Amino acid sequence: MRLTDNQLIPLFAESFGTDRVHAFEQLDETLRQRIVQSLAPDSLQPAAMLCPETIAELSKFVTVAHEHRLRMLPCGNATKLDWGGLVSRADVVISTAKLNQVIEHCVGDLTVTVEAGANYRDLQRTLAHQGQLLAIDPPYGARATMGGVLATGSAGSWRHRYNNVRDMCLGIEFVRTDGEVVKAGGRVVKNVAGYDLMKLLTGSYGTLGLVSKITFRLYPLPEFTQIVVISGQSDAIAIAQQQISTSVMTPMVCDLLSAAAIQALGLEQGMGLVLQFSGLKLSVLDQCDRIAKIAKNLNLEVQILNKAREFWKSLEVLFWQDELRNSLQSTQINSLVCKIGILPSASVSFLKECEQIFAQQSFYLQIHIGSGLGILRVENSQNLDAIALQIAKVRSIAQASAGFLSILEAPQALKFANGTLGKGSSNLENIWGYRGNARDLMVKIQQQFDPRGLLSCDRL
Repeated sequence: MRLTDNQLIPLFAESFGTDRVHAFEQLDETLRQRIVQSLAPDSLQPAAMLCPETIAELSKFVTVAHEHRLRMLPCGNATKLDWGGLVSRADVVISTAKLNQVIEHCVGDLTVTVEAGANYRDLQRTLAHQGQLLAIDPPYGARATMGGVLATGSAGSWRHRYNNVRDMCLGIEFVRTDGEVVKAGGRVVKNVAGYDLMKLLTGSYGTLGLVSKITFRLYPLPEFTQIVVISGQSDAIAIAQQQISTSVMTPMVCDLLSAAAIQALGLEQGMGLVLQFSGLKLSVLDQCDRIAKIAKNLNLEVQILNKAREFWKSLEVLFWQDELRNSLQSTQINSLVCKIGILPSASVSFLKECEQIFAQQSFYLQIHIGSGLGILRVENSQNLDAIALQIAKVRSIAQASAGFLSILEAPQALKFANGTLGKGSSNLENIWGYRGNARDLMVKIQQQFDPRGLLSCDRL
């Protein structure tokens, strides 16, 4: 039987203090809406948010919740809390945002250990003072916590050179659903001790445990950075992409952008390739000249951008629209963001097919051509059945190229299709939910870590 709010809040407040326990109605409006957006529409709202300030407190909070069989929804700053599947029920939200300390920065070893609530942008500033960086560029970087970045596996364009979040993670500490603290990995780059739980928890969306501490590998800050944008006809872009992929050039970033994205950024017309080169200045300038020659031979437009930070900020605003998203109520959200993956060699043809599918509405597409991963943003998705049909088409195209499509952000009704629109909406049934052959294994792993089903219930 669920504890009432009048029972649940004092249960934690008497043991941990009122400054660690916040009734749901007292939370900031944006935060409340983000939590509601992550829950199924027929779910009761959580009674409270618990905000531990030490790992020991986090462990005790989880222990008490486990003893009373309370369903928990882990989060950091909740920037990506509504990504993926809806949580069927949450009695309490447990935030690690106050666990925000840098535990140890080993400059000589190029590693850093931080608590889960450490802010991404603040961490990068701290590392920059020592001439180093964490080679991850997640969305919502201004507010994202490192625990949230790990839980969602949300890397960005830098993966072209540095690979994914799981490749950056050397060690991890997390709290199990029974409150026990577990450690895996270590604080050195060459470490092979124990099970590789770092990769297992990366991208687990808070279903296996509450991450409390993470050790990342670091890289030196590059001496010089420059961006080259080439744009024009899709056939010429495809040839340029192939030539760059088979060359000896080493771009830090190589992204394919849809024509609408290129135009919205004020970068000429047509489909585009964005390449960022970072390193020794002479090497960067030489590689930029090579790109310019390739573009000239293919009659493509070329632009050289020296202000890399401003460009990536503009691109982040275009694709993620954080300020607009925070200003909207959950019932007003009408955009849809998907993570896609395809064979890199099929990226241009995939983009052309998307242009046909979304010919009557605004959409933006970004594909990292080294990995084939990318982001698709579709605006004006009020007609849920129509957008579901479009997304189903895109998914089938991606799957035909050995790829996938996963919905990250969407109107709540789209994710809760059967519960809000009825069983006759077959298009909605076709786009939601994982149906791959790994599902049974994923369920069994989750049951081993969370046998009572208390963490992020039914998000899988």
